[in-house]
Amino acid sequence: MSIYTTMLLLAGAGVLVAGLFYTWTFGKGQKRAQGNLDSQIPGTVQEHAYIRNPIFLTYIIVLSIALLFVVYFAVTTGTGY
Repeated sequence: MSIYTTMLLLAGAGVLVAGLFYTWTFGKGQKRAQGNLDSQIPGTVQEHAYIRNPIFLTYIIVLSIALLFVVYFAVTTGTGY
């Protein structure tokens, strides 16, 4: 495997581990809620509704990585600019 493939593999594994950790801690928090379905939204989430949204974060991260791929391939092949 090339160093580029290895870096992508490690980055993907890091995202998976971080996602598993986040899901695990979120699940434990739900168990502690003890059936209170209409609890108040935390203040930090209310203030930063878009920044704390995981769907928006996923779009931003994926688009950033795709842009980095395009720039990398344009620079390495010499046909980009």
